[in-house]
Amino acid sequence: MIQKGLTSTIYFIAVLIICSNSACKKDDELMSAVPEIEFVSVTPTSLKEYSAPLSFTIKYRDGDGNLGENNADVKNLYLTDNRINVTYTYRIQQLAPDNTTIPIQGTLNIDLASVNIINSTASQTVTYSIYVVDRAGNKSNVVTSDVITLTK
Repeated sequence: MIQKGLTSTIYFIAVLIICSNSACKKDDELMSAVPEIEFVSVTPTSLKEYSAPLSFTIKYRDGDGNLGENNADVKNLYLTDNRINVTYTYRIQQLAPDNTTIPIQGTLNIDLASVNIINSTASQTVTYSIYVVDRAGNKSNVVTSDVITLTK
């Protein structure tokens, strides 16, 4: 009886170790050196032109941690107004120390100061596309915001 209990315990521990190791490897393998982003939200989704900033939130993941830049002149986040194909550029501050290759993930907030209606209509809808580029020049996937309604 003791032998059977000991065998079951050893079997359980072995399975637990295998599952734990598999889970760790799976997370590391899934995080690519090419940055990945996910659209989270934009607020507000309805506003009067020129009345308030738009705030976008995205999630990011980068397997080698080279997303972001310390040089203020380098732009690495791009927000495009899909109505007129105008792109606004931003800088993500460096998120991990130089000379490291650590996986990083988190959330970024992007503010667009104001938005206007392009033609003489009383209201208009707009979406924005967003992508990032890491220090190695790897471009992330492109995400599109929810629809925003503008009024005069």
